[in-house]
Amino acid sequence: MQRPIMYQEYYNLRELPFELAPNPAYLYFTPQHREALSNLEYGLLSAKALTVLIGEAGTGKTTLLRAALQSERCRKVRCVYLNNPTLTRDDFVRMLAKQFELSAEAARSKTMLLSELEVLIRGRRNTGEITALVVDEAQSLSDELLEEVRLLANLESATEKLLPLVLTGQPALRDRLNHPALLQLKQRVALRCELRPFSLSETASYMATRIKRAGGDPIRLFTREAVHHIHTYAGGIPRTVNVICDNALLAGMAAQRQPIDSELVLEVCRDFDLSAATHEDTALIANTPALAPIHEPMDSAESEPTTTRRRSMFRHAAARGFALLDPRR
Repeated sequence: MQRPIMYQEYYNLRELPFELAPNPAYLYFTPQHREALSNLEYGLLSAKALTVLIGEAGTGKTTLLRAALQSERCRKVRCVYLNNPTLTRDDFVRMLAKQFELSAEAARSKTMLLSELEVLIRGRRNTGEITALVVDEAQSLSDELLEEVRLLANLESATEKLLPLVLTGQPALRDRLNHPALLQLKQRVALRCELRPFSLSETASYMATRIKRAGGDPIRLFTREAVHHIHTYAGGIPRTVNVICDNALLAGMAAQRQPIDSELVLEVCRDFDLSAATHEDTALIANTPALAPIHEPMDSAESEPTTTRRRSMFRHAAARGFALLDPRR
């Protein structure tokens, strides 16, 4: 049976550039991502009581967190990662006991859990290791479990916190922490950072970065107008950008079309029932020298010199837009 041709072969790519897996190798750094990564690394390495990372679904929180945990700075951090916030208090205790490899008695008793956990953490700290707990999707934690998190943040010696905690979640987490009933937990937040949706220029650079790391040429894969539509319909959310780009490249291979144009992008957006989002910064960024204004599709009656000049302009604008961020700089 003949092996099906994947689109990375059609576009001369080493691998698929827009997979949804949170692969730190494809992490794209905006200034806010750099700040958030530094906060996460500092919070873990310095054993801060509580670090909070907030962002809309799909903005890259999990990818950023994994990048921090795999970084050279955090090589001595041993982390327990929980991504199931819909637990009861007893389930939470059992989960912690299992993840920290504590005794069966610790799984049945919170008192024994805290006692054994403190012994474990102190022993590791004496050998230069830091033990941390990360809770993902923390906006869905019950008030009861958030109280348990607060109690874990109280594990400390006379000079330092023993168990640095990281809570990541969607903007609802911000609202939860502002509730008067959780004031004591909020007071323990030592570091806080937030990821916002991409601007138009950041979307262009994000796409280019992923394409380059997959071995491709961004200018040959997407037209300038296609990039604009991808940003508009994705609302600047990286995960949605990935979905649109991945499906547009697949459709482009089927239609034998390269580069991907706005028509293909709009077809994909209709298939996924995506609506155009509006951004306050879109009009401003679209008129900067790095990203020239978008023009309407060319009229078939235009002269060949005009058509050539316009295509050249689009190509030049896209090249500058895609080059806005070089991760090596």
